Amino acid sequence: MLYTVKDIASLANITIKTLYHYHKIGLLVPYKISEAGYRLYGIKELERLQEILFYRELDFPLKEIKQILDGNPDRLSILSNQKNLLQARIKRMENLVQTIDQSIQYTAKGEIMDQSNMFNGFRNRKEWNEALSEQKQYLKETYNYDGFEDNSIQVEKMNEQAIEAKHFMETLAKALKDGLKFDTTEVQTLIEQHIQFLNNHGHLMEANDFAAQARFFLQDDFHRNMLESQQTGLSYFLCIAAEEYAAN
Repeated sequence: MLYTVKDIASLANITIKTLYHYHKIGLLVPYKISEAGYRLYGIKELERLQEILFYRELDFPLKEIKQILDGNPDRLSILSNQKNLLQARIKRMENLVQTIDQSIQYTAKGEIMDQSNMFNGFRNRKEWNEALSEQKQYLKETYNYDGFEDNSIQVEKMNEQAIEAKHFMETLAKALKDGLKFDTTEVQTLIEQHIQFLNNHGHLMEANDFAAQARFFLQDDFHRNMLESQQTGLSYFLCIAAEEYAAN
């Protein structure tokens, strides 16, 4: 089944002008254009639009959304990552999380989600302070550290860093699960790229600094448990891999 611009705008509750703009910048290209000049969209375009709008709810700029989606990640991975970001950031947006859950379930089964339900729950709220509240309280009580200022949080920057941190930890956890050693080229390159990202985004981080941070994560109960909940042994694996990188 193919949908016109008017159909898509009505389903997703966005303007026709927005769809034209997405087409113009190459973010959402129609399945085809009819002989009469009408833009027509299929189910794949609907799914991509859903992914775009989830990222927009997370305050991602259009340029960055295009880079992510053009990297050809599989749809299930995209939806899973978006779900994790939203759950960490927005505790009150239950409708949006439910929509992502349904999308994941349908995609995992190879089924097509009812188009009328694909865009339920879209709202725009900034909840990073709530997402960080537990960590902030722990650092304050345990180390008397009060480095987080509520009014200093930059949402787009935090979203970008959260995506990178999640990708880094998931890839590192997979390497551990697959039996790769801490000093393999794959693991060491992953650490190098992550440190480069941190430096490019305002966190001046030398190799020794990163190794010291990894050692802290291993020794500290709160952060060690966060890592171990992802993959048993991840905190230790990160630590020795980071120290190997710093040593070389």
